[in-house]
Amino acid sequence: MGTSLALAIACFLTIGVMTGCGSDSSGAACDPNYEGACLDPNAADYDCAGGSGNGPEYTGRVTVVGSDPYGLDADGDGIGCE
Repeated sequence: MGTSLALAIACFLTIGVMTGCGSDSSGAACDPNYEGACLDPNAADYDCAGGSGNGPEYTGRVTVVGSDPYGLDADGDGIGCE
């Protein structure tokens, strides 16, 4: 299987729509460091929904696949907001 096909399949399985890797169903750009939710890469900060953070943006559980610029994976196991 070619690399681009494998990437397209991985993006489809992660996002659930074929809009291209790193975007949500509206085509908006998503932070490439996270999977499972489309986090705005231009947001000042994200915190875990229901946690003690003060936002301004909130998210639920995500998989960290790169760096963790928003500090959502407190224990470093690759899962944020668990």
